[in-house]
Amino acid sequence: MPQKHELTGSMGVTAGRLSIYAVGMSTGIFLAISFVLCVGFGLIFPSMTMYQAWVPLLPGFVWISLSGFVIGLAEAFAYGWFIAIVFVPLFNYFSQRAAK
Repeated sequence: MPQKHELTGSMGVTAGRLSIYAVGMSTGIFLAISFVLCVGFGLIFPSMTMYQAWVPLLPGFVWISLSGFVIGLAEAFAYGWFIAIVFVPLFNYFSQRAAK
C-alpha cells in the first residue's frame, strides 16, 4: 500500500507538501505555453498584441524575431520556476503550521 506524505493536525487539518520540481515544471510550462499562445495571437491579430507589456518584463525580448521569441520563451519558463522556488517553501511552511 503506498504511503501518503501528509501531516494531520489535532483539528483535522491536513497539511500536504508540495514539490518544488512539480510546481516549477507545471508553472514553467504553463507560462511558456501562455507565451507561445500570446505570440501566436499577436501574429494573427497584429493590432491586439501585448508585446508592449512584455518588453519591461522579459529583458532581451524583441517583437518579433527568432532570438526574441526564444529569449521570451526561456524567461517565461524561468518565471515559472521563480514562482515555485518562492511559493512552495512558503506554502509548505504555513501548511505545516496550520496542521499543528
